[in-house]
Amino acid sequence: MLVILLLFTLTAVLVKVDMSPEPFFSITMASVWFINFLQGSLFGQLGTMPSTYSTLFLSGQGLAGIFAALAMLMSMASGVDAQTSALGYFITPCVGILMSVVCYLSLPHLKFARYYLAKKPSKAQGQELETKAELLKSDEKNGIPNSPQRAALTLDLDPEKETEMEPEEPQKPGKPSVFIVFQKIWLTALCLVLVFTVTLSVFPAITAMVTSSTSPGKWSQFFNPICCFLLFNVMDCLGRSLTSYFLWPDKDSRLLPLLVCLRILFVPLFMLCHVPERSRLPILFPQDAYFITFMLLFAVSNGYLVSLTMQVLPHEREVAGTLMTFFLALGLSCGASLSFLLKALL
Repeated sequence: MLVILLLFTLTAVLVKVDMSPEPFFSITMASVWFINFLQGSLFGQLGTMPSTYSTLFLSGQGLAGIFAALAMLMSMASGVDAQTSALGYFITPCVGILMSVVCYLSLPHLKFARYYLAKKPSKAQGQELETKAELLKSDEKNGIPNSPQRAALTLDLDPEKETEMEPEEPQKPGKPSVFIVFQKIWLTALCLVLVFTVTLSVFPAITAMVTSSTSPGKWSQFFNPICCFLLFNVMDCLGRSLTSYFLWPDKDSRLLPLLVCLRILFVPLFMLCHVPERSRLPILFPQDAYFITFMLLFAVSNGYLVSLTMQVLPHEREVAGTLMTFFLALGLSCGASLSFLLKALL
């Protein structure tokens, strides 16, 4: 997290350095690569915590996108010069990461965090069930409603199910093999790659080119920052949070790959919206309402399916989390590469 903070600080400093666009772009792209690589350690660390925290972590990523969109809107509305506006924009994540570092350093002072961060894979299952029982009692006392994660904890503690859930062979202590985990999650990982490929192929490369069909004015000026970036991040965050209340379809269901593949329809839909800079395709959806509707469904489905595919079995969370980070980065790379082709087809 400190290295990520340094990379964002470097980007913020370079805003005030007089240099040509090509070196600035190259340095920024290198920083983005390292930041995505370093995020793998965060997912690996997350694997030591209960599954509920996976959803919260992903919701936090969506919330970060909202802050970025708001920072862009405020920089536009402030009326300051482009350099000062860019400096304020890049300082915003620096402050956010610094706050995250402080919060992370405070974790060892929490009894709950100490238990999971210091937990050994070979510890008896009874100790984990005891902790789950304490969490359920705490939830009931605080009036927290039922959730899929809470239902899973209750199932773990059901004595009648205990004999049914007994493995045929004793489990070996230690982390599960990467290859074994990959065999279990390959379809889910493929779905994750496809989700991000579709998303990054049109957002923001195509969606940022969509303009309002109304007459020039304030709405036309702020149409894209609000209806593209802010709306996407708000609905994406909402979609990521939905898995806290229900998990549908099941990851083993054929519906999941089907829903992921259906998102490919958003590619032609956005390409046929009101993009004035085109030479090949016609405009079939000129009204602003079409674009807003497409963006709502596009963003919610992205957040929900990303969060759903990142749900893994408790004892495989650390290994699977790191593997899924790789496939997440693969999806981002594929989508970004495909966006150049789609822009050329407009």
